This record gives sequence, structure tokens and C-alpha cells, in this order.
Amino acid sequence: MKKRILSFVLALAMICLVAAGCNGGEKKSEAQSSEAKEKTKITFVLDWTPNTNHTGLYVAQTNGYFENEGLEVEIVQPPEDGAEALVGSGKAQFCVSFQDSMIPAIVGDSAMPLQAVAALIQHNTSGIISRKGEGMDKPKGLEGKKYATWDLPIEKATLKQVMKNDGGDFDKVQLIPSTVTDEVSALKTKSVDAIWVFYGWAGVAAEVANLQTDYFAFKDIDPVFDYYTPVVLGNTDWMKANPDATKKFLSALKRGYQYSIDNPDAAADILLKAAPELNEKLVKKSQSYLTHEYISDAPKWGYIDAKRWNAFYNWINENKLSTATIPENFGFTNDYLE
Repeated sequence: MKKRILSFVLALAMICLVAAGCNGGEKKSEAQSSEAKEKTKITFVLDWTPNTNHTGLYVAQTNGYFENEGLEVEIVQPPEDGAEALVGSGKAQFCVSFQDSMIPAIVGDSAMPLQAVAALIQHNTSGIISRKGEGMDKPKGLEGKKYATWDLPIEKATLKQVMKNDGGDFDKVQLIPSTVTDEVSALKTKSVDAIWVFYGWAGVAAEVANLQTDYFAFKDIDPVFDYYTPVVLGNTDWMKANPDATKKFLSALKRGYQYSIDNPDAAADILLKAAPELNEKLVKKSQSYLTHEYISDAPKWGYIDAKRWNAFYNWINENKLSTATIPENFGFTNDYLE
């Protein structure tokens, strides 16, 4: 009889322990669910299709840096009216933009609550690429040549300025409406002679294709063109309401780019996994190039130098390339960086 009572007691104890365990599991599950609900959701809009400018973003997402900061980040492609419109309307929180092309979105009648909060690449790596040995290694050499133009005021004013600095005449350039989607093919077929490119992608693509080219960077001709391109643009209203989340987002993003600097091959693999349609050789070589450009000589990742930022916008004002005057120290902040 005592054995039966003892067995009953032990069985009852086991039931209680199991029940307690289940209840604890339910509580833990509820806590995890609650924690998941508390993650801050952020939508990040690219400027174009994925490329090595964006590698740190994909690394931060893949390696869990955003998640570790309590963030749930969704990366999306830009709409037809541009990434700035999506962020400015509050439908997204951050996007990739450029100091030159963001102007209409931050001043004038169509101004939106937008502000650059980090530089993805420290110096302007854009310039003019052409077939090697045809005399376009300097701006003056563009005279009489076919240049693929987007017919944008800032674009043409930039070319005019660097040509003037080199003793050339912009009016002698043959402006061909740009339909270029593949710079290498356009140069090989001689449909155009010169193209504005970001060397870290299109310039490297020419190297991968074994196309011999000449190239000059705008910043090497005139320091005023060492502006910030690309940058992370954020919705100012959202950032003011969520300063901690903004700082956490940029902290995680910084880790992603630092990882890309320290581990370019592994970072390239992460980008290729996210965008398998990309050319592996191009991505690997481009990643190696940008390893030295993400931070370069800046004191820290993402830092925006006010002197350089203002110099470019002062040039914009002087040449009346904006519908409204851009104030000093306007359109950017370093306040959310670590």
C-alpha cells in the first residue's frame, strides 16, 4: 500500500513538473513573441539594383547586426518616382541618395523632410571613361567627341567647369542622349566616346572585360566636385521621433561596412547570395576597390565633412543650378553617428 501511495505521489509530482515546464514554455514563447513585436521596423530603399555600394547593408542584415540592435530592416528597390519620394512621404525611413541629385528633394517648393546621415563612400569616385589612347584622358580631349548625356543641368555644368579648368570648350562636345545600360558595350561598339561613370562599378567592369580605357575623376580636376555620392538619406521627422533607433541603425550599418573592409571576399559572397544575378568577377573586383573607399581618410565611417559639403552647394548656388538657395550646413548631419 505504501508503495502504491509513493508511486501516486511521484506521478503527481511529475505531472506538476511537466505542467510547470509547459507553462514556463508558454511564458517564454509569449516573451519571445512580445520581444519580436517590439523590434523597430525600418524600410531601406536602394537607389538602383544591388551593387557593391550596398554591400555593408546586406552584410548587416545577413550577419544579424540589425537584429542585434532590435531592428527589423527590409531592403526594397526604388519606385519610379525615386527613393527620396518614398522616404520623404514617410513610407520608408532611409534610402541611398546623392548630394547632387537630392537637391530638389530638400529645397524649393517640393522640399521634403530629408537629411543625409552618413556617407557610404567618402570621396567622389565618378568621372569620365573613354577608350584608351583617343585623347580623352583629360577634359579638353572631349572636344569633338560623342558624350552620352542625361541632359541634366548639374551634369552639364560639371563637365563645362572641368573642361574650362583644362582649357577646353564644352560647346564643342557632341552631346548624345544617353541610352547606355552597359558602358563596356557602348564603348566597344563606339556608339559613344565618353561616359560619366562611378569607377568602382563601371570602371572596374571595363577592367574585368579587358577593355583598355582612359579615365579622369572630377575631383582631381576641381576639388569642388569632391562631394558626397552616395549617402544614406533619412526622414527627419522619423529620426527626431526615433533618435535611438536611428543611432542603432547606423551603428549596425557601420559594422556591416567595417566587415566589408576587413573581409572583402566574404562580404562579396554575401552580396552575391542576395543578388545572384550579378557578375561574380565584377563584384569581387569592385569590392576590393571599394575596400579603400568606404572610409578612406575620414575620421570614422559615415562622416560628412561640412567644408566639402558646403563647397559643392555653394558652387550650386553660384551657378544658379537650384530653384532655391541652399543654406550653409544644410541637408546633412553627423549627430546620429557613433
